[in-house]
Amino acid sequence: MAEKGLSSDGEIRGALSELPGWKQQGKGISKTFDLKGFKGAMAFTGTVGELAERADHHPDILIQFTKVTLTLSSHDAGGITDRDLRLARQIEAAAKDQLA
Repeated sequence: MAEKGLSSDGEIRGALSELPGWKQQGKGISKTFDLKGFKGAMAFTGTVGELAERADHHPDILIQFTKVTLTLSSHDAGGITDRDLRLARQIEAAAKDQLA
């Protein structure tokens, strides 16, 4: 069953205030991470893939040398849901020791 989207931009901004660096972009949330070299970026991407697979929620991933940009959106709900925010929190926790 699809999750209900967050109801307002204010609700989304409030949730993002607890996720430094994440920004609303259209119907999703996005952040660029600067990792320790290309190998670190690839390792981080693998970690994100495992977290996403466990959550059955799959982000768009752009890898640019040491930078990895993630975009989360609940397409089935037509926008941003709590599922996106939960995965963003898990990604933040995983990224702490991999950042440049």
